Amino acid sequence: MNTNAITSAAKNIGLAKTTAIRFVILIGIVSLFADMTYEGARSITGQYLAVLGATGLVVGIVAGLGELIGYTLRLVSGYFSDRTHRYWTFTIVGYAVNLIAVPLLALAGSWEIAAVLLILERTGKAIRTPARDAMLSYATEQTGRGWGFGLHEAMDQIGAVLGPLIVAVVLALRGTYQSAFALLLIPALLALTTLIVARVLYPNPRDLEINTPKLQTQGFPRVFWIYLIAVGLVGAGYVDFPLISFHFQQAQIAPDAWIPILYAIAMATDAIAALVFGRLFDRMGIGILIVVTLLSAFFAPLVFLDGFGLAVVGMMLWGIGLGAQESILRAAVAGMTVPERRGSAYGIFNTGFGVMWFLGSVLMGYLYDVSLPALIALSVLLQLAAIPFFLAVRGQKQS
Repeated sequence: MNTNAITSAAKNIGLAKTTAIRFVILIGIVSLFADMTYEGARSITGQYLAVLGATGLVVGIVAGLGELIGYTLRLVSGYFSDRTHRYWTFTIVGYAVNLIAVPLLALAGSWEIAAVLLILERTGKAIRTPARDAMLSYATEQTGRGWGFGLHEAMDQIGAVLGPLIVAVVLALRGTYQSAFALLLIPALLALTTLIVARVLYPNPRDLEINTPKLQTQGFPRVFWIYLIAVGLVGAGYVDFPLISFHFQQAQIAPDAWIPILYAIAMATDAIAALVFGRLFDRMGIGILIVVTLLSAFFAPLVFLDGFGLAVVGMMLWGIGLGAQESILRAAVAGMTVPERRGSAYGIFNTGFGVMWFLGSVLMGYLYDVSLPALIALSVLLQLAAIPFFLAVRGQKQS
C-alpha cells in the first residue's frame, strides 16, 4: 500500500471515530433528559407509594415486577429489532412510552394506579433499550467499548443527578409529589425532541461499525452464558432504590426532601464510576468487574443500618455498582456477539438480569418486613457469588 493510500485510510478512520463520538454524545444528551425525567421520579417513588398506603412488600413487588416485565420484554424487542432492522422505530416508541408515563403519576390517586404507571414506564424502557444499545455498540467499536458506553452512562447520570435535585427543590419548597411529577414533563419533551434530531442526522448507525468481529453467527458462545449467570447473581443481590427510599422514610434516616439528594449523590458517583471503570475495562477487560463487585457488594449494610453518614457512603457504593451495570456490563456483551445478533444478545442479557432482579426484589421486600439482617446478608452474598463466574469468563477470554 502506498503512502497516499495509508494517509487516506488514516483519515477515514479518524472521521469515522469523530462521527461515532458525536453519535454517542447525541444519544447521551437524549439519555440525560430522559434520566432527568424517570430518575427524578424514581427518587421519590418509594415514599410516594408509602404515602399512598403501600407496605414494604408492596414496594418490593412493584419495583421488582416493573423490572421483570421491563427486562423480559427486552428479549422480544431485541429479537424483533434484529429481525426488522428498525432500531430507530423501537427506540423512539420506547422512549415515548417510557417518558410520558412519568408526568402521568401526578394524576395517580392510589398506589395501584401509581404501580401501573411505574410498570408502564419500565415497559417503555424495555422496548427501546436493546435497539438503542445495539446502535451504541456500533459506534463504540470506534471509540473503545468501555469508554463509549462509559461516556454515554456518564451523560445519562448527569440527568440522573439533576432530576432528583429538581424534585428535592420542589419538596423543600413545600411542593407536592404531584407537582414534582408534573414538572418532569419538561425534560421528557426535550429528550424526545433530541431523539428525533438524532434520527435525522444518523439514519443508519450500523454503518458506524467498520471492523466486524469474526465470531460464530449461530447461537451465542459459551462465555456469554457464563457471563449471564454472573450478571444474574449481581442483579438478584442488588436492592432497588424504591425499597431503599422506603427504608429511609420509615426509619427516619433522612427528611423527605433529602432522600432525592441521597439518590443524586449515588447518580453522581455512578457517572464518575462509569467513566473511570469504562476506561479501565478497555485496558483490563472483564477483570475490572471483579474489583467493582467487591466494592459495591457492601452497600447494603451501610444503607440499612441507622445513621445518615453511613447511608451517604452506602449510596456511593450503590452508585459505583450501578455505574458498572449500566456501562461495562453492557460493553462486555458487544465483544461476545456479532453485530447482526447484537439486539437479540442485549435482549437476552437484559431479560436474564431482569428476572433475577425481580426474584431478588420480591425476596428483599419480604425480608425487609421480617428480618433486616437477613436482607443485608443475602444482598452481600449474592453479589460476591458472581465473582467466580467473572473469573471463569476472564479465563475463557484469555485462552
